[in-house]
Amino acid sequence: MLSIIIAAHNEEVVIRKKLDSIFSSEYPKNKIELLIGTDCCSDSTDDIISLYKVEHPEIQHIVFKERSGKIRIVNQLVQMTKNEILVLTDANVLFSKDTLFQLVKHFKNKEIGLVDSHMKHYGLSETGISLPEHSYISLEVQLKDAEGKQFGSMMGPFGGCFAMRKSLFSKVPTNYLVDDFHISMNVLRQKAQCIHEHKAIVFEDASNHLSAEFKRKVRISTGNFQNLAHFKSMLFRANKVAFVFISHKVLRWFSPFFLLGALCTAYCFKAHSSLNIFILMSFGLVISLVLIDLLLMKIKLHLRLLRYLTHFTSMNLALFVGFFKYLKGSSNGIWNRTERLQNGSPQ
Repeated sequence: MLSIIIAAHNEEVVIRKKLDSIFSSEYPKNKIELLIGTDCCSDSTDDIISLYKVEHPEIQHIVFKERSGKIRIVNQLVQMTKNEILVLTDANVLFSKDTLFQLVKHFKNKEIGLVDSHMKHYGLSETGISLPEHSYISLEVQLKDAEGKQFGSMMGPFGGCFAMRKSLFSKVPTNYLVDDFHISMNVLRQKAQCIHEHKAIVFEDASNHLSAEFKRKVRISTGNFQNLAHFKSMLFRANKVAFVFISHKVLRWFSPFFLLGALCTAYCFKAHSSLNIFILMSFGLVISLVLIDLLLMKIKLHLRLLRYLTHFTSMNLALFVGFFKYLKGSSNGIWNRTERLQNGSPQ
C-alpha cells in the first residue's frame, strides 16, 4: 500500500496526463491512495480532477481556497495519508508503467528511508536552454546514483518524484523554498539511507526559457542556502553524509565565489605572472561569448557550444543572487511554477 501526494497550482495543461500516467501504472489500483491538494487554482484544474474522481474514487481532492504554497500543502497532506510509504510528486512529472514498483521495492530493506526516481526530459529544443539543462541534470543523476550505491547518502532527490517512509517525514518550514532537499536531509539525519533507482523512470517537460529558468534557479539557490544554514551541524561530522554534503553540494553552491576570488586574485597579481593574464583573458572571452549568444538568441540563431556557456554562467549567477536573497530573508515559501514547453509526450 502506498499514498501518492500531489500539490498543484494551475496545472490544467498537464494534470490529465499526470492522472492518466498514475492510473495506467502496473501497480495495483486498490493499493494506491491518491491525495491531491489544489492551491487556489484560477484555471480548470479543479474541474478536471473532479471529473477523474468520478471514475477513480481513490482520489482525495482537497481544495485550498487561499494561496498556501506547495510546502504547506504537502505538510498537511502527509498527515492525512493512511499508508507508511509515500510518493511525493509534481503535477507535470509523468510516470512510466513500472515507476511505482521500482520505487517501492526497496522498502523491503528497513535501512532504506528514501528512494529517488530517474527523471528524463522530453520536448527538448535547440532554441533555448533545455539541451544544456538536460545535460546538467543527466550528470546530476549519475552522481546521485553513485552516492546512493557507494554511501547510501544520495544528496537531494529529484523533487518531481520520490518515495519515502512516512515515519521519517519531518515537516518543512513553510518559508523554505527547496522542500525535497530538506526532507531528504532529515531522513539522513535519522540514519536512514537515501538512494536513487535508475529504473524508476519518470518524464518531465523541459524548461527552455532562459529568463524563467534563471528565476527558478535563483529560488532554488536561495532555498539551498536556507538548507545549508539549517543542516550546517551535519558538515562537521566525520561520516559519509558530511563528505557527500560538502563535496557535492556545498562546494558547488559556493562556486561563483570561488570564481570571483580567482578573478580578483588574477587581477591583483596580473603583473607577476603570465598565468594571471591568461585567467583574465579567459574570463573576458567567456563573458564576450555569452553576450554574443544572447544577441544571437534574439535573432533566432542557436549555437550549442555558446548555449552551454550561457547556461553555465546563468547557473553561477543564480547561485550568487540566491545567496544574497537568502541573507535578505523574508521568503514566504510561495512561488509560481516555471513555464515549460508542455508539448509533446515522452517517447
